[in-house]
This record gives sequence, C-alpha cells and structure tokens, in this order.
Amino acid sequence: MLPVVIVAAVVIPLLVIAFLARRRSDDAGEHPSTETPAERRRTEQEFEDAERYEAEWREEQHRHPPDTVP
Repeated sequence: MLPVVIVAAVVIPLLVIAFLARRRSDDAGEHPSTETPAERRRTEQEFEDAERYEAEWREEQHRHPPDTVP
C-alpha cells in the first residue's frame, strides 16, 4: 500500500507540472516573444485574410460542386 501512495504522491504532481509546462510552451509558440506588435498585427491580418478566402472558396464549392464519379 505504501508504494502506491508514494507513486501517487510523486507521479501526479509530475504529470501536472508537465501538463502546465507543455501548455505554456504551446502558448509561447503561437507568438514568439521576439515578435514586435507590428509583426503580430501583420500575422493576425494574414490569418484573417486566409480565413476570408477559405470562406469564399467554400461558398464557391457549395454553389458549383465538383463532379463526382459514381
């Protein structure tokens, strides 16, 4: 019984720490710390443009679906 308690007392905190470190790493990867505000705005604008283009593309595909082969 004692080994189970020891493992639980060591493994669970290590898993929590690893999860938090991974999440912090992912958050930092989205916008590098060296990125200037102008670069960040440009990046966000590019993503907005890409999403707008994708929405237009999907609408066009919906209006004119490609031919399907039976």
